[in-house]
Amino acid sequence: MTKGPWESESPDTGAACVRGGGAIATAAPSREARLAKPIVPTYMNRMSETTRYYSTNRGVPPVPLAEALLQGQAGDRGLFMPDRFPSFSPSELRPLADKTYAEVAYAILRPYTQGMLENRVLRELCEDAYDYAVPIEHVTGRQHLLRLDQGPTASFKDFAARMMARWMGVLIRERGGDLVILTATSGDTGSAVAHAYAGVPNVRVVVLFPPAEVSDRQRKQMTTIGGNVTTIAVDGKFDDCQAMVKRAFADPALKGIHLTSANSINIGRLLPQSVYYVYAYVNLADVTVGEPLTICVPSGNFGDMMGAVIGWRMGLPIARVVVATNANDEFPVFLRTGRYEKIVPSRVCISNAMNVGHPSNLARLVDAYGGWMDETGTLREPPDLDRMRRDLYAVSISDDETRATIKATYEQHGALLEPHGAVGWAGLQRYLGETPEAREQLAISVETAHPAKFPEEIEATTGVTPAVPPSLAGLEQKPESYEHLSTAYEPFRDWLLARFAK
Repeated sequence: MTKGPWESESPDTGAACVRGGGAIATAAPSREARLAKPIVPTYMNRMSETTRYYSTNRGVPPVPLAEALLQGQAGDRGLFMPDRFPSFSPSELRPLADKTYAEVAYAILRPYTQGMLENRVLRELCEDAYDYAVPIEHVTGRQHLLRLDQGPTASFKDFAARMMARWMGVLIRERGGDLVILTATSGDTGSAVAHAYAGVPNVRVVVLFPPAEVSDRQRKQMTTIGGNVTTIAVDGKFDDCQAMVKRAFADPALKGIHLTSANSINIGRLLPQSVYYVYAYVNLADVTVGEPLTICVPSGNFGDMMGAVIGWRMGLPIARVVVATNANDEFPVFLRTGRYEKIVPSRVCISNAMNVGHPSNLARLVDAYGGWMDETGTLREPPDLDRMRRDLYAVSISDDETRATIKATYEQHGALLEPHGAVGWAGLQRYLGETPEAREQLAISVETAHPAKFPEEIEATTGVTPAVPPSLAGLEQKPESYEHLSTAYEPFRDWLLARFAK
C-alpha cells in the first residue's frame, strides 16, 4: 500500500514562522509535521486533545473549529487546516460496515467536534442531515460507482452543505447576531448551499454564479428559493465569482458585516466530505486485512479530492487517488512538470462544475505535502513532488472523451453517467490502463451529480431521457429571481454594504 500524505515516523508539532512577516504563529505545524503520520494510534486517544485550525499562509494564530467555520477564510487569506487528525485503526473501521450513513458520519466527525458540540447534538444533526440513500453501484470487475446524487439537490455538495448548515445554525443560536454567507458556484454548490441554509434564522445567503456556464436546472435550483437566499448572475466565469468572494472576505470596508463562506474554502465543507470515502471503504473492502482502495475523484475546485486525502490521513488504506480534471488541466501539468500556471480564463467544458482554472483547495493539497501556495496561486515553497506523484495520478479528460465514456459505459454496463461522473470514470480507466498492477484492486469512482441535471447531453449521447428525481421535479414551473453584476469588485462591495451594513 502506498504511504499517504503526511506520513513519516517523527512528527514535529512545534511553532512555525509566520510567512510574510517576522512574528511567530504558535502551534502551526512545520513542514515535517504536515508530512507526518498520526501522533497516536486511535481516535479515542486523540479526543482528549484539542484540534486547532491553522492558516495555510501561516499569518494568523490557529483557531478552534467554531471560529474556522464562522470565518470561512483565514484573516491572512489562507485556508484553514487541522493541526492534527484522528486515526482509525482497522479494528475501529470494521464495525462501521454495519452502520447507516448517518452513524458512520457521527463516528468520523465526532473527534473534530469535541468542544464545539455535545455528542448527542452531533448524532441528531447527522440523523437529520443524512436521511437519503447513498448507493454504491457495481459496474464491472472490482470497479464501482459511489453515487452521491441522491440528496435534496441531487449533488454530492448536499453531503457537506447540509452538515455545515446545521453546525453553523447551532453556533448562531448560541452566539446570537447575524451571518452572511457568500458562495461562488460553478454548478452544484450554489443550489446545495441555498437549500441547506434556506429558512435558517439569522443567516442570509448570497450566491454568485456565471450564467453561461450552468445548466438550466442548476440555475433554477438556486434562483427559485427566495426568502433568505439571493442569487447574483456575474458576467464572467466561476473564477471571477470566486475571486470576488475571496476579496470580500479580506476587505476592511466590510468588517461591519459578519461574512463567511460555504464554498469548499471553508473547512466545514471538507470534513464531512471525508465521510463518504470511509462509508464506501467499509462497505466494499476487506477491512480486517486493510485491503487497499483506489479512489477516482472528478475534480474542479479540489474540495472533493481533499476529502479523500483527509480520509487517507485518518487511516483509510488508499492505494492511490486519481485526480481527474476536464480540459482545465493546470494540476495534471503541474504534477508532470513541477511548474504551476493558472488557466485564465478557465476553459468551458460540458462538465461545467469543474471549469476551474485555479482550484482554491490546491493550496491545501500543497500544504499537505509540505509546500506553500498563497492565495494568488503563487508557489512560495514547493511540495514534496516525488511523494505527491507516488500518491496521486492526475489526468485531463476532453469533452469528446467525456461523451464517449457516457455512451460506452451505458451501452456496455448499463450505468448512466453525467458529464462530471464520466470524467471520473474515464480517468479511472486511463489509470488502470497505464497501471497493470492496479487492475485487480478494489476501485471506486465518484458520481457527483444526477444525470437528470443534464438531460440534453444525456439524451444526445445515449438516446435515453434520465428519470427526474423528486428533488428536481417541478422546477420548470417555479418563478425565478436573481440579480446581475459585472466582474468588477467595487459594485459588489457596494451591493453588500447597501444590503447588509448596519
